[in-house]
Amino acid sequence: MALPLADTLAAIHRKSGRWTIAGLPEGADSLVLAELARTSGGQDILHVARDGQRLERLQDGLRFFAPEREVLVFPAWDCLPYDRLSPHPDIVAERLTTLAKLAAARKPGAPGRIILASVGAALQKVPPRSLYADAAVVLRKGQTVDVTWLAKFLGENGYGRAETVMEPGEFAIRGGLVDLFPPGTNEPLRLDLFGDSLEEIRSFDAMSQRSTGTRDEVVLLPVSEVPLTPEGISRFRSGYRELFGNVAGDDVLYEAVSAGQRHVGMEHWLPLFHERMETLLDYCPAATVTSDHQIAEAFQARHELIADYYDARRKTGAKGGMSGAADYKPIPPELLYLKPPEWDGLIGERAVAAFTTFDATPSASNTIDLHGHRHEGFAQARTAQGVNLFDKVAEHMKAANLAGRRVVIAGYTEGSASRLQHLLQEHGATTPVPVPDMATVLGLPQGVVGVAVWPLEHGFVLDALEVVGEEDILGDRLSRPAKKRRPSERFIAEASALSEGDLVVHREHGVGRYEGLVTLEIQNARHDCLRLTYEGGDKLFLPVENIDVLSRYGAAEEGATLDRLGGVAWQSRKARLKQRIADMADRLIKIAAERAVRRGETMVPQDGLYEEFCARFPYAETEDQLQAISDVLEDLSSGKPMDRLICGDVGFGKTEVALRAAFVAALSGKQVAVIGPTTLLARQHHRTFVERFQGLPIRIGRLSRLVTAKESKETKAALKEGTVDIVCGTHALLAKSIDFKDLGLLIVDEEQHFGVGHKERLKELRADVHVLTLTATPIPRTLQLALTGVRDMSLIATPPVDRLAVRTFVTPFDGVAIREALLREQYRGGQSFYVCPRIEDLATVAAELRELVPEMRMAMAHGRLAPTQIENTMQDFVDGKFDVLLSTNIVESGLDIRNANTMIIHRADMFGLAQLYQLRGRIGRGKTRAYAYLTVPPGKALNEAASKRLDVMQTLDTLGAGFQLASYDLDIRGAGNLLGEEQSGHIREVGIELYQQLLDEAVASARGRVEEAEKADWSPQINLGIPVLIPEEYVGELSVRMGLYRRIGALESQAEIESFAAEMVDRFGKMPVEAEFLLNTVGLKILCRTSGVERIDAGEKAVVLSFHENKFARPDRLIAWIQKNAPLVKLRPDHRVIVQRVWADERQRISGVTSILAALAKLAT
Repeated sequence: MALPLADTLAAIHRKSGRWTIAGLPEGADSLVLAELARTSGGQDILHVARDGQRLERLQDGLRFFAPEREVLVFPAWDCLPYDRLSPHPDIVAERLTTLAKLAAARKPGAPGRIILASVGAALQKVPPRSLYADAAVVLRKGQTVDVTWLAKFLGENGYGRAETVMEPGEFAIRGGLVDLFPPGTNEPLRLDLFGDSLEEIRSFDAMSQRSTGTRDEVVLLPVSEVPLTPEGISRFRSGYRELFGNVAGDDVLYEAVSAGQRHVGMEHWLPLFHERMETLLDYCPAATVTSDHQIAEAFQARHELIADYYDARRKTGAKGGMSGAADYKPIPPELLYLKPPEWDGLIGERAVAAFTTFDATPSASNTIDLHGHRHEGFAQARTAQGVNLFDKVAEHMKAANLAGRRVVIAGYTEGSASRLQHLLQEHGATTPVPVPDMATVLGLPQGVVGVAVWPLEHGFVLDALEVVGEEDILGDRLSRPAKKRRPSERFIAEASALSEGDLVVHREHGVGRYEGLVTLEIQNARHDCLRLTYEGGDKLFLPVENIDVLSRYGAAEEGATLDRLGGVAWQSRKARLKQRIADMADRLIKIAAERAVRRGETMVPQDGLYEEFCARFPYAETEDQLQAISDVLEDLSSGKPMDRLICGDVGFGKTEVALRAAFVAALSGKQVAVIGPTTLLARQHHRTFVERFQGLPIRIGRLSRLVTAKESKETKAALKEGTVDIVCGTHALLAKSIDFKDLGLLIVDEEQHFGVGHKERLKELRADVHVLTLTATPIPRTLQLALTGVRDMSLIATPPVDRLAVRTFVTPFDGVAIREALLREQYRGGQSFYVCPRIEDLATVAAELRELVPEMRMAMAHGRLAPTQIENTMQDFVDGKFDVLLSTNIVESGLDIRNANTMIIHRADMFGLAQLYQLRGRIGRGKTRAYAYLTVPPGKALNEAASKRLDVMQTLDTLGAGFQLASYDLDIRGAGNLLGEEQSGHIREVGIELYQQLLDEAVASARGRVEEAEKADWSPQINLGIPVLIPEEYVGELSVRMGLYRRIGALESQAEIESFAAEMVDRFGKMPVEAEFLLNTVGLKILCRTSGVERIDAGEKAVVLSFHENKFARPDRLIAWIQKNAPLVKLRPDHRVIVQRVWADERQRISGVTSILAALAKLAT
């Protein structure tokens, strides 16, 4: 059954003019676009969507209706008109790829394309087509390439130099290898040059930096719409002077551009760089233009917005606002933007079709009415008592099939689509079949339901097709397509790389300062060493292959003192701490042993009912979350009392894990107690539980200061009688006066906020009860491994698919931008946070805000207010009584305010990383895009640590970076709350990384794995008299070289060494012999550890081996080996083994020593 739409729509191509396509519900518009393109005879279709979100929706729909059709997307810049910020490089790359494809000549007979643009993109002028026709450079295998010319070309066209290429628009040149990431390619490319000739073009993975394939040619497009060529710069200079008169004083923008440097936000002066501007319509001259419902209003609103911003900049720009920010001279709007009437004039002669969801009026001319309508959904069945929702849906589908309609169910993700498929199957719908696209649906036998992965807001009925969206069945979903993750681990690794002046901890000598890399001559061979200085100016040179004995001290360096080389203080401090850690480990193991003996209730989820409870969850579960849920269910059914800690980043769905556990326990007839640290959090839990358990035979009570005495008395009585199944509250639930009839599960949220007394009372309750603890304070991975088996732990580190990353801007304080940010949030019906680092800043900021945004209602909160007052203020904010909450960082703990989606952080350079991250996690929890502005004082240089932190915040706008971030920055917080009352200041004594190592070892030895712990405690010394280093000629940038050394120090097996070597060859070309020797030495170290050899000294005629603590694991075998190989092998009186061998050159020496050690390692195991 083909849909008869094509014939109806063909009329539009036959007769140009203004058409209206009525009765077209959103969702079905992509079907109409696909059909229009099919009948256009090779003509392009340009569709103008209301906003960026509609662009995504249309793309999703076209993937389903016309997967084979080429779709070009042209988004608007994601910054405001006349902003101080530049658009995001990914957006610019997408725009340029589309413009370049449109500017290229088309082959005759090529099928029509669909171009999707938003209103903002359509009204903004673009650089002329000639720019793309001329600017694209094609490099082919075998052609000659001049590297200096290439570097100049990349610089002029907006590429940025980087040490490691990971983002679109970056490039790096290392000798004969050029790495670059041009827009329009999925992966970065590596050009391998031999002299001037281009030998090979390889694509590589940005995360691992390893090659993934080869290509024959690469097209280099500009990364910016602003060309910094000599012509462009001189055009800008004369245009700027023409508009604003002679430039006096320090005009930062003018100076930067004149010097050929990119300035943030210079895109807003785009017309000055080009001799003329064109419009999107010039790029697609013959295209039919279609547009979304209510597009005229959208055009008008956009136009007014542009005029508003222009006026605001004109008024305040001259005096730079109250903050002393640089002057802003906006160009007149008509240079960069079209007015709506101009747009209408430009599309005059074309075929134009406006889509509308309304039905057509009977007398309307040039109108095609498709009589479609939005799906009415199943809201009634969802809320009705005693009705099963899925039975209703299955019945409805049968009826639709009988009426001759095809039914497709659209789920947001693979997971939700397959869950819907199972649920419908259980409730008697004709076996639903997964379908990738519309063609497959048309091929299905009559009456079979298709299930597609297609993120559709609402379903629709159009002609003989009915599409039911996931939201129509299950109610409002909060979901969005998964974006590609950015490699946050790598950013953290770079941020935590050693830089000169950092404090480091040496296992044997204590805290010193790292002063840089030096190359020393040792036994006529070059060695890279790290220079460390200690108290009194003593210096220690540490060979790079032993970098593993060093760890970073951490970020809080202020109070740290350096140790003396050879002094006693460090050893005694370390010994004291080791003792304390060992006691701690013993305690932990004891607790674990006691738990293993007890019996707990066995609880198993009820099939069918549990599935439906899960389907009410309005998000798609992430892998980690599913893992955590299955861990918890397994614990509940194991018959042993559960004691599990769920660690997850802010807003990563820990509560959902708790809800499912509570569901299983309550339906097994047990009571559940949910405890949170603050009354507000307890209220929030209560609300969540009531919403999710609606319609189920379960009573939910609450206890906290905010509950009336009468209600709390009733709840206490009901708990004793067993008529309340789930109770949510604060530590009031721990009072002695409260008795449970049959408590089966205790859920503790944000445990780190409870005091010692409460924790003791929790332990009493804990005896045989299942306990589930939730916390957002991330714990570094190594600590988690050390504690495995003591408390079971589940980590939720992947963000929910449906959360948009928070757009983060680091910007000098600018009054206009802040006024705009706050007002924009108010216009879209939201609220904002304004966070200051110190209480004393609040008054001045409040005064400034009253002057900037007099029309907004403001509240203040800080730690010196009475707790009730803070709580009331927060509650009022949650209830929407204020627009702005001005506070110190007390807002960072656990509250979930869906409606607050803008945060401005005052003096962001004064916060620690973890604090900034936690603060930013307060916003962006709903469907709307959130914005965080980290402001720094204008014109003031930041210290290095602060600018590094802000840099990391801006690069980590992915979600889920909290874990890596916390381990990078754990020292800001300490890790005391793992072990209850013993809050640890220990970390301060030895630095964070070493603390983790010691804890690992202590737990290993308490568990009886003594050898492992001892092995970890020493690092073999190897002197072979051969050069071991990564030469500067091979890897030029010092920081990249340091990063490689740190990674080499962490290699633990031969396989890892080989894959690392492959990566080096891939990234930097053929390895020089010194680097090869370095990796061989690391291989030797692994063998040394296995065989217990602490030191190797090799010369031209012999090699001397010293054993760790003069012991060997299997002395009998060692003696036999020495006797067998005598007289070449001797045991000296000082217990060292000497092997006499003469090696002709260095390569033979290292392979000879390796074979000797391999033999010893075999003997030892």
